[in-house]
Amino acid sequence: MKIREAVLALALAFVATQPLHAQDTRQAAPEAATGYAEKSGWPAKNYMVAAANPLAVEAGYQILKQGGSAIDAAIATQLVLTLVEPQSSGIGGGAFLVHYDGKQTQAFDGRETAPSKADEHLFQRPDGSPVSRTEGVVGGRSTGAPGVLRMLALAHGQHGKLPWKALFAPAIRLSEQGFKVSPRLHALLSGDVHLRKDAEAARYFYGNGGQPWPVGHVLKNPALAKTLREIADGGAEVFYTGRIARDIAAKVAGHPTNPGLLSALDIAAYQPKVRVPVCSDYRTYTVCGMPPPSSGGIAVAQMLGMFETIDMRALAPRNGVPGPDALHVFSEVGRLAYADRNRYAADTDFVPLPGRGIPSLIDKGYLAQRAKLISQRSMGEAPAGKPPGMELAWTWGRDNAIETPSTSHVAVVDSYGMGLAMTTTVEDAFGSRQMVDGFILNNQLTDFSFASRDADGPVANRVEANKRPRSAMSPTVVFDKKTGKLVLTVGSPGGPAIINYVAKVLVGTLDWGLNVQQAVNLPNFGSRNGPTELEAGRFPSTTIEALNARGHKVRLGEQTSGLHGIQRIEVHGVPLWYGGADPRREGAAKGD
Repeated sequence: MKIREAVLALALAFVATQPLHAQDTRQAAPEAATGYAEKSGWPAKNYMVAAANPLAVEAGYQILKQGGSAIDAAIATQLVLTLVEPQSSGIGGGAFLVHYDGKQTQAFDGRETAPSKADEHLFQRPDGSPVSRTEGVVGGRSTGAPGVLRMLALAHGQHGKLPWKALFAPAIRLSEQGFKVSPRLHALLSGDVHLRKDAEAARYFYGNGGQPWPVGHVLKNPALAKTLREIADGGAEVFYTGRIARDIAAKVAGHPTNPGLLSALDIAAYQPKVRVPVCSDYRTYTVCGMPPPSSGGIAVAQMLGMFETIDMRALAPRNGVPGPDALHVFSEVGRLAYADRNRYAADTDFVPLPGRGIPSLIDKGYLAQRAKLISQRSMGEAPAGKPPGMELAWTWGRDNAIETPSTSHVAVVDSYGMGLAMTTTVEDAFGSRQMVDGFILNNQLTDFSFASRDADGPVANRVEANKRPRSAMSPTVVFDKKTGKLVLTVGSPGGPAIINYVAKVLVGTLDWGLNVQQAVNLPNFGSRNGPTELEAGRFPSTTIEALNARGHKVRLGEQTSGLHGIQRIEVHGVPLWYGGADPRREGAAKGD
């Protein structure tokens, strides 16, 4: 034990002396509502979990300590997140999981599906105009069939080590004994005007006078404990085919002002899918991400393919802040990737990708040509490209989905050589603002385009029965191309900005030589083919002026990423895992 402690102490000392330590990157007051807390990263030798709440991290850590696999730990972590971070994810939502078992990489799709009675007019008024954001999000209309539990059960069947039931113990115990309301949960409850309109949510989250429970209040959730006990005893099928499914369907249909179409039969029919991940080489690495219906894997690969034509090392940050040249290049590359995403990405079980599909969109020659569009001045709004093999007649309308940042990310590596990245969500903060049986229901259907067609043709991401809405979630794993060893697992919440957040960390670690915590700590920046978005208070005025001079329309604002990652490092020849958690949220990492 003394040897191990010495190694870990040495690791902490090592990373503290590397460029751009966490303490060097803080330049402004805390972000509104959620705050900013400095983090320096966590080392471990054998296994580790990183997630958005310390109680969830502890649950995953205990499972790993008991000999559990990465999947086992992810399940325990997700179940506790359902309780302690209900605004972001839970068993009423969906998730994407990229998993490496030591030999192969798989992409598990637990994305929600539209009801069988839904059509492209779901979010439209009788005259065809889109409904408002509030009308779309709040209520039963926006709720799709939850996917996370069946997806995790499928992954557990292939890669689990501990019994399914054992993974529920931490969440059940916390639900019964209670947990302390965190500052982040309290702030989000205080700012939400819709959640308290739901009777069950109001009783649970708000006290006398309709005020949210104060920070530190011990909140117990016996309804969730009951739900989790049933699923622990009977498996995921209990959720999909029994009382819980009927309760969800009744809640959705019974919303007083905005009922939805989701039925118990839709929930029972839901099936997760195992898909081929999007993998591409980047310099000396292989990077694997999530395929459609997520747009994240393709968009991140496109950005890396364009970065590969540029000397990114020459653009490394100074004093923890990227300069105008780096921000210009990153934003222009982002514009080009998002242009393709916004035009082509959708559920490929319903809508084919252009050309030869994913290989065309991440083709090195195609991306090199796209990168040539970058000049010294901002292009403003980039056009979608024409990937190899694309027919000239191929046209899609432009998407106008509502995509929101309330999501969560889990990274795990275990002692068996397996690792994963899982991004999980209920979509908006507190989802559809409906609570049933102790958990929040998603509003995932608002990730579909509200418009179904325009002058250019039908929108690829329009609503269709049983279809999965497009996502930006980008769970990513990275391998050393020469040895094939896993070297990084990372992902983030953040709505459509997820792609930029993850690309920032990949460039930070793979090009700029930062450890994962330092890369996470970097200010957030980029473009989604609109304004150049910079994290407020993190960039000097001279940088903003330089971008304006190049034609950028700079928008400053909160960019509350929730990046979590685990990186393989070596300290004096000793291999270690090193975990990073976003200072903008309440997460942590822990391992042995």
